Amino acid sequence: MEERASVKRIGKMKRQKTLWRLFAKALGEKASKCDKESDSVALIRAIIVLTYLITNSFIVAGVIRHWNDKNYEVPSHLQQKQEEKSVQTSCYFL
Repeated sequence: MEERASVKRIGKMKRQKTLWRLFAKALGEKASKCDKESDSVALIRAIIVLTYLITNSFIVAGVIRHWNDKNYEVPSHLQQKQEEKSVQTSCYFL
């Protein structure tokens, strides 16, 4: 029974090592000949990718949240500028 558990543990470790190797290769080429150093660089790259993913998720969530805001009011100072521009452009068509 113990033999079977150790075989399963070894199989699981091999799969994890293979998945890590594939993930590290997906992030970019190997940083150095030393495996420990390459793993550290791959971990840093993974953290950078994760922060990009989180940031983009928040941006998309904000866009979705404010997609159809109907209670938007134009500030008075901007509204006056828009009216002035429309008066100025109407003069050019006369």
